Amino acid sequence: MDNFRKIDIDQYDEDVLLESELYEPDPRDPAQVLDDVKQKVTAVRSSLAKGDITGALDLVLDNAPYGPNVDEAKNINLQTLLSILNSTKATEIPGVVKALSTDAQDTLMKYLYKGMAMPGWGDVSGSVLLGWHEKLTEAAGTGCIVRAMTDRRLV
Repeated sequence: MDNFRKIDIDQYDEDVLLESELYEPDPRDPAQVLDDVKQKVTAVRSSLAKGDITGALDLVLDNAPYGPNVDEAKNINLQTLLSILNSTKATEIPGVVKALSTDAQDTLMKYLYKGMAMPGWGDVSGSVLLGWHEKLTEAAGTGCIVRAMTDRRLV
């Protein structure tokens, strides 16, 4: 009686849209993506030690891992970004956000939403994520939110 619910009817449809057709896959090998992210972590730490928050954010947001089979790299990149957000003073946020490129702002918005989706918001307080969201929306506009939510390349 319940067997009809277990049939995948999309397998019979020639015009079905596959997840892999929605965006270009990351051309890098998953092992290479993980190595790249681990190298970024050390570069980000040195940038933070110098007080270069914008440079650290640029490193994390540039060429962010996306797609299947790179979950560990995604988590490491997210934790690195959250450490940057936590270490930034609230008065510095507007200047840092305005210094980012449009693509970097969109990627930052994706990471903010990913951080908010974590159970208990992970290692970061809600006020930090919401403060960054507020300043990013003021600088980039609501278009940044729309682009982050409609882009299929999930970070």
